[in-house]
Amino acid sequence: MQIRTLLLAITTGFTLLATAAPTASGTSGAVASRSPVASDVGVDIMKVGGNAVDAAVAVGFALAVTYPSAGNIGGGGFMVIRLADGTVVTNDHREAAPAAAGRDMYLDGDGNIIEGLSTASHLAVGVPGTVDGLLAVLDRYGSMPREAVLAPAIRLARNGFALPADLAAQFSRRAEQFAQYPASARQFTRADGSPLEAGDIFRQEDLAKTLERVAKDGRLGFYGGETADLIVAEMQRGGGLISHADLLYYKSRWRAPVRGSYRGYEIFSMPPPSSGGALLVQMLNMLEPYDLRSMGFNSAAHRHLMIEAERRAYADRAEHLGDPDFYEVPVEMLTDKEYARVRFQDFEEERATRSESVGAGFWPEESFETTHASIADGLGNVVSYTTTLNLGFGAKMVVEGAGFLLNNEMDDFSSKENTANSYGLLGRAANAIEPGKRMLSSMTPTIVLDAGEPILVTGSPGGSTIITTVFQVVVNALDFGMNVADAVASPRMHHQWQPDRVVIEPDGLPDESRVTLEAMGHVGLVDVPWGRGIGDANSLERRRVIGADGQEGWVINATSDPRSEGGASAF
Repeated sequence: MQIRTLLLAITTGFTLLATAAPTASGTSGAVASRSPVASDVGVDIMKVGGNAVDAAVAVGFALAVTYPSAGNIGGGGFMVIRLADGTVVTNDHREAAPAAAGRDMYLDGDGNIIEGLSTASHLAVGVPGTVDGLLAVLDRYGSMPREAVLAPAIRLARNGFALPADLAAQFSRRAEQFAQYPASARQFTRADGSPLEAGDIFRQEDLAKTLERVAKDGRLGFYGGETADLIVAEMQRGGGLISHADLLYYKSRWRAPVRGSYRGYEIFSMPPPSSGGALLVQMLNMLEPYDLRSMGFNSAAHRHLMIEAERRAYADRAEHLGDPDFYEVPVEMLTDKEYARVRFQDFEEERATRSESVGAGFWPEESFETTHASIADGLGNVVSYTTTLNLGFGAKMVVEGAGFLLNNEMDDFSSKENTANSYGLLGRAANAIEPGKRMLSSMTPTIVLDAGEPILVTGSPGGSTIITTVFQVVVNALDFGMNVADAVASPRMHHQWQPDRVVIEPDGLPDESRVTLEAMGHVGLVDVPWGRGIGDANSLERRRVIGADGQEGWVINATSDPRSEGGASAF
């Protein structure tokens, strides 16, 4: 593994970040993820002959063990795969509403939202999709047996691993919430009830047994038999809705990717029920007529343009995006270049637009509720994978006897029109609760191609900031020519239409740019009030190289976002 120190100065002369960017380079395979242990698992799978899909599935299951606040088998996710033969596919294993769910299930008799019901109760849990999705991907495009791909995760769960300081701190911060559920309290504390500390060996025996059932029996090892019995029993204990039938009939879905073009590059991303791909392409289409490089990175002109594109795209998200199996989502319209031109025709270069006031809006603390991994092998196969429990540690409840956390993904539905969810995002009829429906997501796993070859694989957690994080990584790479480490480490900002404010990473904007943006009429410029920054964009790039023998080949550079404690691995 190669670690390079990043001291980045862009055309404005403004020093952006002075941070160690964990970067690994190789020619045969690479993984960037939130967990150094999980990244090593993926590389080890490729070292013994697995392809990028085998590695992605192994990383997915490993993250359920090594990064339980977001890695999961009790949640869901999205995967974009580009095979060496040029095939691009996506797998949607987003959670679904149980059959007994109803449109007004979180409202009281007066039509008001009951606080906490969609986030901190058994009613918050959607039918998990991760296991079905990962197994479907492995079955269709993997090359290794299921048992071999799950073996590292099982080993890590049973034998344990040294607990990193950041995970120990996460456990400690959630101790009061875990205490509500005996299985959660047991799993995330020592046997005597005292807090786990950095360096403790973190073992998860119940989770190991659950993973063994999946390895042995496939999807029925999770959606049927003992594991399903344990999930349903947990639901019945707390008044949840998931039944045996909900589990048995859940299926991940193969969907055509959202596809766009930007300055000659091809963009492939996730379609609905993720809003990420459509909004990413829409915003890139809005930017395409403008020369961002000549504006200068982080200049007021550069940031003004991006803010205004984000403002309009997020307004469209509230109106148009939902589960395409239940609602006719106008993806072709949203990703059309002419639509972007018309949508952006009221853009003024010297003045900010004011977001229309629709419903409630607020800015919550970000939690690391989602996680992203980027994977590539030496054959040209690449995978972009984002997975989630929704809020950090999901509903905070570990299934008794099964060892895994359940999601609180039902909060991503629109519980009431024009009323903000936990991320301040608004929604309407397109994202209303219906039995079997998948809730809208912001996850944006993305692959960029140049002349038919994948050159950038990216994605991020961060709730409503996911889309704008990916947007900025792509623009940094394609417009400003940054390598992947610089594109990921550069400072970020975010606007989501409502609330009408611009959120900026600390020290992420030159004073001159800030003053100019405020003079233009941009309101609510605030430094991001949480953690180390916006997003966690574990990404990789492929670059053409000429070997000592004069033959052309590829080097893969994988970078773990320096805002987190992740890791990159390569060989």
